[in-house]
Amino acid sequence: MIWNEEAECMPPAEREQLQLERLQEVVKRAYDNVPYYKKKFDEAGIKPQDIKNLKDIEKLPLTTKDDLRDAYPFGMFAVPSKKIVELHTSSGTTGKPTVSGYTRKDLETWSEVMARGLTMFGLTEDDIIQNTHGYGLFTGGFGVHYGAQNIGATVIPISTGQTKRQIEIMEDFGTNVLIFTPSYGLYLAEVAEEEGIDPDNLKLKSIGFGAEMWTSGMRKEIEKRFKVPAYNIYGLTEIMGPGVALECEAQDGLHVMEDHFYAEVIDSETLKNLPDGEKGELVLTNLTREGMPIIRFRTKDITALRRNKCSCGRTFVKMDRITGRTDDMLKVKGVAVFPSQIEKALLKIDGLEPHYQIIITRPQHLDELEVQVEASPGLFSDEVKELVNIKKKIENHIHNEIGIRVNVTLVEPKTLPRSEGKAVRVIDKRSFDD
Repeated sequence: MIWNEEAECMPPAEREQLQLERLQEVVKRAYDNVPYYKKKFDEAGIKPQDIKNLKDIEKLPLTTKDDLRDAYPFGMFAVPSKKIVELHTSSGTTGKPTVSGYTRKDLETWSEVMARGLTMFGLTEDDIIQNTHGYGLFTGGFGVHYGAQNIGATVIPISTGQTKRQIEIMEDFGTNVLIFTPSYGLYLAEVAEEEGIDPDNLKLKSIGFGAEMWTSGMRKEIEKRFKVPAYNIYGLTEIMGPGVALECEAQDGLHVMEDHFYAEVIDSETLKNLPDGEKGELVLTNLTREGMPIIRFRTKDITALRRNKCSCGRTFVKMDRITGRTDDMLKVKGVAVFPSQIEKALLKIDGLEPHYQIIITRPQHLDELEVQVEASPGLFSDEVKELVNIKKKIENHIHNEIGIRVNVTLVEPKTLPRSEGKAVRVIDKRSFDD
């Protein structure tokens, strides 16, 4: 089922012409109305009229999160404040938050791209969707909400938390589609099991998840526990929110909504564009946004673009699931390590719960990496000798995956903190002052 066949199945040549026209419009709008972009373009010797084809986008300067922070709060807006009808911000956990402003037309665009994605998950006007993404200033809750309402589905705007209540509502209201972050989804499944809930007795038909990185093993675990397919959602506050790219029934990459967002992949070091299929840093440009047109934003998310034909019939380019972030990379003993590599190794081993934490310390000026992972109740009741063998097995699996030795600590079930939002996987206790 396709929500907007004309847009989603547009012939590539026709869409590229549409993208070029919209790129030219948005570059002119940004240049004329956002002092930051006028200054940056002038410094680069670029005028809006210099954009004559899509490849010319590479002449435009890149925008970073620091640029948006410097413009805090409203310096990136391209319209008068009276036309901004809604504001959201990033979490601000790594500094001053970035602000995202929307006109009424921007909200219509947001609801359109999310309606397309939720239709991919099987949501119809006859369904009930339970949205556990946070509302408030976080874009996750509202993006799903607007898209579902556009379709005509019944929305349960429950937000995060109240986990037992979430499960009760799933049962009582007959939830058909469930939205969560992967880590919270696993926690929901764990509590449902404790409450004696059989997934077969629920009316769930699909799950949408996003807002944090995940591995294929984690998706399989979610699907096994809820007994329905789970689909990936991608977005970010700076560009729009969720709805930039979503996964269809093929579960083979996320379709980028190319009539509204232009995607590139660059080498983070050289800043040069990479060909399709090569992994690098995702760069996104708003093609239709009125309130805050962001040009060539460095997302720091690592992915690759693919233009192979999709079985669903959509012609949008697909991006691979995010396998890491350029700023999530840990340097341990001089080796680049991504948390997703450790998760991948853990999920290959039976008897472990999908809950873990990575702790990095630097005693005696040497890095040490500890991975705390929950053992299943059955495993934890085994003899000490068996636990020692399992510990060694896990350490070997992780060593094979990342190339350095780690210390694994098996902890009792349900002892690691659970997350109702984005999971905190890494605790870095090193001091870099010396």
